[in-house]
Amino acid sequence: MYTLISSQTSPYGRKVRIAIEVLGLGKNFHIQTANTLDPDDPIRQPNPLGKMPALVPEHGTPIFDSRVIIDYLESRFGDGQLIPIDPEHRTRILTLAALAEGITDALLLIVYEDRYRQPEQASQIWLDHQCGKIVRGLQSATRQIGEFKAPNIAAITLACALGYADWRKQIDWRTEFPRLEVWLDDFANAVPAWGLTRAQ
Repeated sequence: MYTLISSQTSPYGRKVRIAIEVLGLGKNFHIQTANTLDPDDPIRQPNPLGKMPALVPEHGTPIFDSRVIIDYLESRFGDGQLIPIDPEHRTRILTLAALAEGITDALLLIVYEDRYRQPEQASQIWLDHQCGKIVRGLQSATRQIGEFKAPNIAAITLACALGYADWRKQIDWRTEFPRLEVWLDDFANAVPAWGLTRAQ
């Protein structure tokens, strides 16, 4: 039995929860809700950085962050559907996943600028810098969208980034990138875990 410490709204945690379902491991996992703003939250025990998600095996050493958790799950339980086995293909898909994760990081940093700064402290230069990463990242993902094939890790990571942007509204990506809207609909149809992991 494993415990996954995360929150329903974390795009990084959602990525892991989707991977768990894709691998058919849901019955082996307990989800424990985390609050990174709480100094007493148990997330700080397995991960001293206090970042989500963290995976705690019943017997074993805690694992973090989401990239390492998914690599662990794929290597132990997978057959290459999340992360390809072929070295060249593996590197390519992990590179695309890094692109999608960078988009997620920029989306999160925009949220943090509002959460951790007073309005008069907010930096428009910093916000524009993050928006630039998001737009360039989504442009690049659109050009290469054929390689984001469900349920590989690149596709899961991109879907979670778009889902997070839907929730937090950092960018109106559906208007600016209609091809990605079609792609996400196809992803949702191909990966039932997308609906199962939606925040309630």
